[in-house]
Amino acid sequence: MLYPDTVESEVIVHKPWFITAMFAAILACFLALNLTGTTMGELMRPVIGDPVQSGFYGRFAIAFTIAVIFCLNVVLIGFAPLKLQIAIVWLELLLLFLAFFETFHLSLPFIREKLPFMITQGVVTTLYVSAISIVIASAIAILGAVAKLSTNGFAYAIATFYTSFFRGLPLLMQVYLIYLGLPQLGFVIDAVPAGILALSLCYGAYMTEIFRSGIQSIDRGQWEASRSMGFGFGLTMRKVILPQALPVIIPPTGNQFISMLKDSSLVSVIGVWELMFLARTLGQKTFQHMEMLISAAMLYWIMSICLELIQSRIEHHYARSKVR
Repeated sequence: MLYPDTVESEVIVHKPWFITAMFAAILACFLALNLTGTTMGELMRPVIGDPVQSGFYGRFAIAFTIAVIFCLNVVLIGFAPLKLQIAIVWLELLLLFLAFFETFHLSLPFIREKLPFMITQGVVTTLYVSAISIVIASAIAILGAVAKLSTNGFAYAIATFYTSFFRGLPLLMQVYLIYLGLPQLGFVIDAVPAGILALSLCYGAYMTEIFRSGIQSIDRGQWEASRSMGFGFGLTMRKVILPQALPVIIPPTGNQFISMLKDSSLVSVIGVWELMFLARTLGQKTFQHMEMLISAAMLYWIMSICLELIQSRIEHHYARSKVR
């Protein structure tokens, strides 16, 4: 026999949307009150004077309306298909971001004037630096991974020292050390090659561990079978091991490329005309920094989304070939 309180508790447990709606209502009330300029301390404090003139009731009504709309949105969206839910939430969040940016009173004509130059110069330079760096970093990572898996003590020591050193220093410090340190040794290097070298060495150290774990995920019997067929080390790695390790290596490598795309902004400190450098300099004369920074942020976001879509397609391709 079930008691009433037990029945009620079971209904709540089996209705996850109810718990979600209750939590969303509480969260929406806190957010809405803060958005309307009413803190919880002000809400609990007695109202002095006429509440109508003080605007207290108006702010509370706006907060309550926002909370109700938010809760209805959370509940009603659960009846839509999954892809439609994702599209609706993305659209709503995008509108909220646009409303937030509107509070800065941005100058749209100024953005339209500077945006083509930011794309043709800043975006192109950012992609150029990132693409070359990821290729060099991948080559370094393969060599480092093979050295860390080697039984040769000299190669293993060099690989471990390299990964420990470049993973232990901030990327910005590496940029400065290469750009300012190498000329003191007699190797004068321009800003763009210095930035590419710093990104390649730093991310090569991180990707070494990715390639090492991917190679180690392949069963040792694959190596032994290749050797029994007379394959050398290079042929075994190129034809047998790496093709099977790619499904393991590609997802974290794609994440590293997206991170490198954003970390390429650090090379702006040495004068590379990439996206972040232009965002800082174009708005200095008129003190319209927010227009350029928000524009650069949107461009970085668009590039990251494109890379995420490409990474997803590649992962899907290798997952499908693996099932076959």
